[in-house]
Amino acid sequence: MAKEKLDLNNLSDHDLNSRIVESELRLKKLRFTHVVSPLENPLSIRSLRKEIAQLKTEQRYRELHPESRTATAPTE
Repeated sequence: MAKEKLDLNNLSDHDLNSRIVESELRLKKLRFTHVVSPLENPLSIRSLRKEIAQLKTEQRYRELHPESRTATAPTE
C-alpha cells in the first residue's frame, strides 16, 4: 500500500508555497483534534508531516538551483 509520489515539478513557486502553508495549517488542526479526541487514523499525522517535508525539500532545491528551472523552459 505505497503512496504515490507527489508531482511537484509542475507546480509554480507560488503554488508550492501556498500548498506548504495549507498543509501546515491542516497539520496544526489535526494535532489539535488529536489532543481533544483521538483520531480514527493517527498515522495521518505522520503522512502529513512527510508531505510537508517533501514540499519544503522541493522549495529548498529550487532556491539552491534556480538555473534548473529556467533551463527546462522552452525558448523562442
